[in-house]
Amino acid sequence: MRSLMKRVLLDTRYTTVGFPTAVIGFSLMIAGLAAGLGTAVVWIGVPLLAGTLMTARGFADAERGWLSDVLKRPPVRPRYKPAPPGAGRFRRLVNPLTSGQSWLDLLHGILNLPFAIIAFVLTVVFWAVPLAGLTYPLYGVITSRIPGNVELPELLGLGTGYGTNTVFYLTLGAIFALIMPFGVRGAALIRAGLGRALLTGVAELQERIDDLAEGRAAAVSAEANALRKLERDIHDGPQQRLVSLAMELSRAQRQLQKDPAAAQATISSAISATRETLDELRALSRGIAPPILSDRGLAPALAALAGRCTVPVELDVQTVERYQAAVENAIYFVVAETLTNVAKHSRATMCSIQLARLGNILMLTIGDDGVGGAHVAKGHGLAGLADRLRAVDGELTVQSPDGGPTVIMAEVPCG
Repeated sequence: MRSLMKRVLLDTRYTTVGFPTAVIGFSLMIAGLAAGLGTAVVWIGVPLLAGTLMTARGFADAERGWLSDVLKRPPVRPRYKPAPPGAGRFRRLVNPLTSGQSWLDLLHGILNLPFAIIAFVLTVVFWAVPLAGLTYPLYGVITSRIPGNVELPELLGLGTGYGTNTVFYLTLGAIFALIMPFGVRGAALIRAGLGRALLTGVAELQERIDDLAEGRAAAVSAEANALRKLERDIHDGPQQRLVSLAMELSRAQRQLQKDPAAAQATISSAISATRETLDELRALSRGIAPPILSDRGLAPALAALAGRCTVPVELDVQTVERYQAAVENAIYFVVAETLTNVAKHSRATMCSIQLARLGNILMLTIGDDGVGGAHVAKGHGLAGLADRLRAVDGELTVQSPDGGPTVIMAEVPCG
């Protein structure tokens, strides 16, 4: 009830205070626009237009602050085009004329007036009717004390006319009191819709474009880092082992005629080295999407990862659907990297993995009972996972206090 009343009061403030503000803004902008256009041919109007646009920007910033309260969202302010470096005084003065958002601010200041009038009138009506209807009996008490007007019997409902009117107005006031929050809210949204379209729409679109560009850059960076890591691991591990294996086999070939026993020992050592190299190649191949993922989906692929982990894993996959390859790869690599970190760093005795679909979101939750202390900023592959998830509009959340336990959650859109 308190939150509803707070919402009604915020909407009422927006429509009532915004009405005189809209009138003042409309007057200033129309006057400035007319004066600026009328004198533009002699260049005097150019600074006047720039000043009008800056005035419109001030009113627009105030409107954006109100919109954040009405729409229950953080204020969004677009980026205005700055003056180029080294620009002269006149160029900086007229710079607002080159910004498209400045003209949208001016357009809002002009178009806002009729919307503000409608919102103000509706708000006044939805407040006045319940107040007048519910206080009608008080009106009867006051008028009954005036000579020649309503007497006390009529005030008490004994008179047919007053009693009928009292019931009617009380009923009308009660009905409007019930619908008043919705009416005031609708009036506020009528005006707020224009403000959102003209004052924050471009900014929200630009923010979305920036997020997409940032996600794409993060994906490229994550992929490049993964390739460099794989290249380095192959160079430092299997490649060195294969060079050593070739040398061992060459030595065994030379020893075969002179010292068969020594050759046998060398061959045995080479066989052990071959097995170690194969194990290392299998470990490295976990960073590459396996055929089981593309052929059979997430559930079998995650089961294979859980089976290879040195820490016991409880796996709960609640979806058997197939998703886009980018989504499945992101989920797979999050699980693979996290299980690697659990085995290497967590000192955990058990780990749990749950994958479920909630609406259009795939929710992955990985927990362990280890020592904690994991953080995206600290590395261990988590920073790369966050970048990989951002490439598919996903989000990584890590809760890992010192002493544990650790819970890693990944949300990936799949709809």
